Amino acid sequence: MSIYLKNASYIDWQTLEISTKNIKVEDGINGKISFINELPSANNSKIIDCSGKIVTKSFACGHHHIYSALARGMNAPKKNPTNFYEILQYVWWTLDKCLTKEMIEASALTTAIACAKNGVTFVIDHHASPFAVEGSLDTIAKAFDKVGVSHLLCYEITDRDGLDIAQKGLDETENYLKHNQGLVGLHASFTVGNETLAKSVKLAEKTNSGIHVHVAEDLYDQKHCMENYNKTAIERFHDAGALNFSKSILGHCLHISDKERKLIADSKAWVVQNSESNLNNNVGIFNSKNLGENIMLGTDGMHSDMLRSAKAAFFVGQMFDTVDYPGIYRRFRNVHKYISENNFKGDGENNLVVLDYDSPTLLHNGNFLGHFVFGFDSRHVKHVISNGKLIVENSEIKTVDEKEILKNSTELSKVLWNKMSNL
Repeated sequence: MSIYLKNASYIDWQTLEISTKNIKVEDGINGKISFINELPSANNSKIIDCSGKIVTKSFACGHHHIYSALARGMNAPKKNPTNFYEILQYVWWTLDKCLTKEMIEASALTTAIACAKNGVTFVIDHHASPFAVEGSLDTIAKAFDKVGVSHLLCYEITDRDGLDIAQKGLDETENYLKHNQGLVGLHASFTVGNETLAKSVKLAEKTNSGIHVHVAEDLYDQKHCMENYNKTAIERFHDAGALNFSKSILGHCLHISDKERKLIADSKAWVVQNSESNLNNNVGIFNSKNLGENIMLGTDGMHSDMLRSAKAAFFVGQMFDTVDYPGIYRRFRNVHKYISENNFKGDGENNLVVLDYDSPTLLHNGNFLGHFVFGFDSRHVKHVISNGKLIVENSEIKTVDEKEILKNSTELSKVLWNKMSNL
C-alpha cells in the first residue's frame, strides 16, 4: 500500500530546491515517489499530514559497529589503556570475544532501532565476534530487516585470534555473499597477515564485492606495517589489489602520507570519516587534503545519529580540515552516491524522513545549508519511511516492540559485562 504525504515542504536532497507538494510513496525495494495534486480517500490509504514539516531523503551511515551496542555504561577494563592498541586489547577485543549469537541479535536490533529513530534507513556495518562467527551476518541482517533498516554488512576478518578463526571469517563472508549484498571486511593491516589479505582480496574479486577495512587509525598501524612489510598501510593494500574495487571502503585514514593520499585519490576506493570516534580515542584528526571527493561519514559505533556526525566533522574541520557548508553536506550525502554507483539495493527514492523542524528563522533554498549545520537535529525526526514502509511514526518505532527489545538487551548486557570481567 502506498503512503501519501500531504502538504509537505519537500527538499530535493541533490538540488536543495524547496517546494510544497503532496507526495505519493510507493512500497517496495524499487519503489518511487511521485508528486500529485489530488489525494485519495483517507479510508483506503495512509495519509500523513506534513503541513509545516520538512520531507527529504532519509540518511545513511557509511561505517558502523553494531557489536559495540551493549558497551554503553560497561565496567572499566582490568587495565587502564594508555594508548590505542591497549584500548583495542583491553576493551573492544575483550568485548567481541564474549559475544554470543543472542547478544549479536540484541545488538543489531537496538542499533537498527536507534538508526531508524534518527532517520537512518541504510547502514554499512563492520562486525566482529571471533567466538561466534558462523551465522553472525545472517543474524544481523534478519534483525535489521525486522526493524526495516537496509544494510551492507561485512565480517571483520583478522589473524589476531589465530588463522583458524581468520578462516572462519572468510568462510562466513563467502557464505553470506552467496545470497546477500555485502563486503569483505578486514580489521586493519596490523592484524592481517599477507596470506589472509591475499585470500580476502581474492574473495572480493570472486564475489564482485570490495574490501572494508580500518586504515591508519593510529600511528601504530603504520609503524607495524613499515617494520613488517617495509611499506605503508595504503601501499600494502594498493599492492594487494584492495584499492581496485569501487566498493572498497577505507575507514579513518588519519596518519597517511602525501604518496598514500595520491594512491587513494587515484583509486576507486572510498574513505569514511569518523570524527567523534577519533576524538574519543585520541588518535588524531581527519584531514581531507588531496584525498579526492570520495569521502563519506560514519559513526564508528559511537552512536547512530548521522546529523550529529556531520556537525562533529564540520566543527572539527574548521581547525584541522578544509570543509565548508557545501562540503560537509556533500560528505553527509556521499554515502548515497556510493550505494547507487555500486548498485546496492535499499536506498531508493522511497526512503524519506519527515522533520518537525521548529526554526525561529526562515528556511529557503538559499540558506538551507546553514539550517543543516546549525539547526537540524535528530530530535526533529517525526516520521521515517524505509523502502516505502512507515517504520517510525510520531517518533516511535512501528515495526518491533522497542520496550521488550531494550529490556532483553539490558539483561544480556549484564551477562556480557560479567563475562568480560572474568576473561
